[in-house]
Amino acid sequence: MAKLSTQPYKGTRDFLPDEMSVRTQIFETMFRTVELYGFRRYDGPVLESAEIYEAKSGEEIANQQLYRLTDKGGRAIALRPEMTPSVARMIAGHEHDVPFPARWYSHVNCHRYERPQRGRVREHWQLNVDIFGGEGLEAEVEIFDVVGALLQGLGATPEMYVLRVNDRVLVEGALAHHVGVPPEKLVDVGMVLDRWEKVDGEKRIQTLTELGLAADQCERLEELTRLGLDDYCQAAGPEATSRSRLARILKEGLSEAPVQFDPLIMRAFNYYTSTVFEVFDVSPENRRSIFGGGRYDDLASLFTNRKIPGIGFGMGDVTTWNFLEQHGLLPKANLGPDVYVFGTGEAFQTVVRETARGLRREGMRVSIGFEPAGIRAGLKQANRYAADFAVIVAEAEQANGQMVVKNLQSGEQQTLSPEQVAPFLRDQAGQ
Repeated sequence: MAKLSTQPYKGTRDFLPDEMSVRTQIFETMFRTVELYGFRRYDGPVLESAEIYEAKSGEEIANQQLYRLTDKGGRAIALRPEMTPSVARMIAGHEHDVPFPARWYSHVNCHRYERPQRGRVREHWQLNVDIFGGEGLEAEVEIFDVVGALLQGLGATPEMYVLRVNDRVLVEGALAHHVGVPPEKLVDVGMVLDRWEKVDGEKRIQTLTELGLAADQCERLEELTRLGLDDYCQAAGPEATSRSRLARILKEGLSEAPVQFDPLIMRAFNYYTSTVFEVFDVSPENRRSIFGGGRYDDLASLFTNRKIPGIGFGMGDVTTWNFLEQHGLLPKANLGPDVYVFGTGEAFQTVVRETARGLRREGMRVSIGFEPAGIRAGLKQANRYAADFAVIVAEAEQANGQMVVKNLQSGEQQTLSPEQVAPFLRDQAGQ
């Protein structure tokens, strides 16, 4: 019988211990950071009703990237491609118990049938940070501040990235008043803006013409893409500008993060209603979006009659890793063990076990040699595990009720009583 492949399913990844250690350090930094802002962690099922993505996630997700299944009861379900519809469902389902504004975060795996390439895989892990019930601009400011704090916590400086922001309220106002796009075409023309930098000019004109825009309207639309905030607000009109939280945030400089108005930021998800943003790496070798998000004031209305506005973002592991790697910010693997304990004879295995148990009770990461080994072989194994210290239970020292502790970095060693080993190692760890 032919052997099965050792490769994971296309677009998914195995995480061996070295990489998992680095990932864990990154994620734990993220968790600590968002919790400083009062966010509470939650989780939800990987399987959801397919209809919640069909209703609001947008054509690309629902029709092209959704892993769609039919269960044995004939129900249409899907592997979650993103978390926002799920958390909106959960908030709506517990609306009478949740204190608002609700600050929730999660770290989940998501699945999309993507074409695997740099920055895109078929299963990714994502930090999701959301505020529900905050209608004022303070929710936007808080989210922008969290974005800045997350990147700072990972070691990034403001010179390494830019937070590019826009407002769909302004966009729709500008498309209607400056370009003359009819209401029923606003979403479709907005999606052309979303892909503006990814499609050549001839293809854009063809798409806009098919949507019914005349040549002069196409020219005015292109003019919009070059406007700064003040001119864009003028194009959008006073009514749209007065409703825009983002316009006020930018004009008053309320965010600490490096925020920059960008008329091309749209985000492809249909549920976004106003503020949208993406964080971009400014390195020429990785000039791309790292992650993004926005405001979705109507998403919870899929599940409840109560108006529960929301704003948030999803920070994927793949693009975040690429960003940190590009700027030399990936932490080093920290696998342990701190200590490797081994004996040179079968008679010493009980001492090996008891020594390891005592060190573990002190909070040290300890591996033991399951079989007796000579000193050279035991130290070789300790180095293979990248341990910081080796504790050697050998015949000569045991005859005196002692054992050897060796610093595997410096090569120095001490002969100590069993009671001295833990205090000595704690003292060495504190240096």
